[in-house]
Amino acid sequence: MNHLYARVHSLLPTDPVAAHALWRAGRDELFAQHPQSPLARQARLGFQGLHVWRYDPAFAFTAVIQPVEEQRLEVLTSTGAPMPLVRFGQVTLPIGRLEVFWIDVYGGGVFIPFRDATSGRVTYGGGRYLLDTAKSADLGSTAGGELILDFNFAYHPSCFYNDAWSCPLAPPGNVLSVEVCAGERASPVDS
Repeated sequence: MNHLYARVHSLLPTDPVAAHALWRAGRDELFAQHPQSPLARQARLGFQGLHVWRYDPAFAFTAVIQPVEEQRLEVLTSTGAPMPLVRFGQVTLPIGRLEVFWIDVYGGGVFIPFRDATSGRVTYGGGRYLLDTAKSADLGSTAGGELILDFNFAYHPSCFYNDAWSCPLAPPGNVLSVEVCAGERASPVDS
């Protein structure tokens, strides 16, 4: 996954549509062939690719992390177990504000999950992930130090595809009131 995002990041400034196509193809390959794919072996046999909206530049942003008073909290995972996070910042985007977390287990990492008006209807009700540096799902930053936060690369957590996985759910502070019709979705309509 690390190499995939590095290639996407290098292509994104000059050709975001091609970067998105590369990301889609890379994710499809990982889901179809990787030994730790969240798809069950049987589901991989007929796998035709993940459902993703077409690239829409209206959902591509950059933002500086604004520091906030650190707050340690436990969010629920898809299995009901708690996961410790530390809220340390926020980003303000034209479509709303999202809190930025440090995952306080494993090797840690910066994490931005979110829910939006599509959640539970055409996307996973528990939310999608915009940034997860623990899994190298990171588009990097600009020369000026702003995070590249492009919702066209938002993806469902593994638990959406297989309930054997335990994934942190987007906390109440990370709910956008708009429909984010970008990134992965549950259904194949309008791909």
